[in-house]
Amino acid sequence: MSKAHPHDPERIAGILRKSHEKIASSLHADSPTHHVMAGFSEAYRAWLESVSAKPQTLLDLQGKYMQEQMNLWMRAFQPEPEGEAKPAADKRFTAPEWSELPLFRYYRDSYLLTSKMMMQAVEEADMDAATKRRMRFFMRQYLDAAAPSNYLATNPEAIKAALESGGKTIEEGVKNLLGDMEKGRISMTDEAAFEVGHNIAVTQGAVVFENDLIQLVQYSPLTEKVHERPLVMIPPCINKFYIMDLQPENSLVRYAIEQGHTVFMVSWRNVKPPLDKLTWDDYLEMGVMAAIDEARAITGADKVNALGFCIGGTLLASALAVLARKKRKPVASLTLMTALLEFSDVGEIRVYIDRNFVEKREKKLAKGGIVPGAELASAFSSLRANDLVWSYVVSNYLKGQQPPAFDLLYWNGDSTNLPGPMYAYYLRSTYQDNKLVVPDALTMCGVPVDLKRVDVPAFVFAAREDHIVPWKGAYESARYLGGSVKFVLGASGHIAGSINSASKGKRNYWTNERLGPDPDKWFAQAQEAPGSWWVPWAKWLVPYAGKTVPARRKLGDAKHPAIEPAPGRYVKERAEVEK
Repeated sequence: MSKAHPHDPERIAGILRKSHEKIASSLHADSPTHHVMAGFSEAYRAWLESVSAKPQTLLDLQGKYMQEQMNLWMRAFQPEPEGEAKPAADKRFTAPEWSELPLFRYYRDSYLLTSKMMMQAVEEADMDAATKRRMRFFMRQYLDAAAPSNYLATNPEAIKAALESGGKTIEEGVKNLLGDMEKGRISMTDEAAFEVGHNIAVTQGAVVFENDLIQLVQYSPLTEKVHERPLVMIPPCINKFYIMDLQPENSLVRYAIEQGHTVFMVSWRNVKPPLDKLTWDDYLEMGVMAAIDEARAITGADKVNALGFCIGGTLLASALAVLARKKRKPVASLTLMTALLEFSDVGEIRVYIDRNFVEKREKKLAKGGIVPGAELASAFSSLRANDLVWSYVVSNYLKGQQPPAFDLLYWNGDSTNLPGPMYAYYLRSTYQDNKLVVPDALTMCGVPVDLKRVDVPAFVFAAREDHIVPWKGAYESARYLGGSVKFVLGASGHIAGSINSASKGKRNYWTNERLGPDPDKWFAQAQEAPGSWWVPWAKWLVPYAGKTVPARRKLGDAKHPAIEPAPGRYVKERAEVEK
């Protein structure tokens, strides 16, 4: 039987029908999308009531808006005055066509004016802080979606490309759209350009331990001598670990090995039934604690140094609090990378999480179920919709371009599923109730936990422009640990700030030895230094790494023979996308 043509009408209709069914199912009463939209409806209703209660303010705002719109229209078909400030800082409108063509200049300026007026209307409304935060977020989502750059008829760049290509860009755009609809996500990179273990995650090593939840990768040494205490890395469990081992030139794993550390990496499993019943305690015991115990057993070290990234840091600190309560202290030092322990300042992700949402998710996931990694990835992408959503809509669909090969964006699309009970506990205990920092308020693995019992030296890194872990939240989190803390603030965001190669000498960081109660005061008094935060971290880690010993060339030991080469099969398992 011949294969259906990719543009066959029946095939296209089938894809569109599945897409419609998928959207409809995402809005059923128990879905996360439904709860989020219900929260927006409540905020929208409160906003309407507030602006209606102040008619004069609304009339003044409308009057000013109409006057400015009239001015825009009157100037629309006149040449732009030389030297007039242009909104070129908005990268959606940097192409010269937006300024040179009067109609599109009007589209641009009218949209920017409308956006300014609508956001001002939100700011002037009398609402409680949480409701205003939610309304502000959703208004910006709406305005981002409404930008003229997102639509073929009002995007001069896309029209020009279509004309110059004889319609080829439109044809390619439709092809890209259909392909993405089948995949269930927007393509951000050329996924065919990368293969885990082939051209990313290529640092040599072996899997030396595994259970149902993790594989433990031990990496081969690159120095003749190594520190006797190994370094155990706990990556976030909502993404794959190879963010710390993308390419040799920007691999934190390789950098640590080059400093003489024996590095072990946890590779979280992409869970599916029956592992959908795993709990937070399982992630502590089968994940973090197992990794620490096996690394100590393989190396014969009295203690390890441990590093946790994002939620991996939350899991690591929780595990150390459990172990401390049980009179076990197998860790010599703790490194936290963009991780939260205190959850009062979590940034804009707060708009997705309220008590009603958490309670509904708890009820649905209490006995098991999978939380798709794509759900979490979409929520985080929406926090930067112009960069992580709409820019790809424009390039992929309107201009018919193929996304370039970019390892970081490949990783960003390689999400990991979570088990429902673990996820529900995490939401409730941290984002909703913020109890991890309350002494003995939470019981984990059968014992009450208190972060003050985690009295080992700690290095805490935060990124100044982080939209997932706001740096002031990470700063406040550091103050709940029981040992001495060195806090370092790096430039850039959650990923680019963290994965900042020391060899490239890019960006900068700030240090201040005094960790007082006021983060703004800390920053005002901090010393700025050029380059990567990896350098001061490596220097800080040396005293806790123990004496140097000859490097072991054979990975694992008699009881831990190599199971398979790094990066292992767990990290290669893709999250299944329902079609």
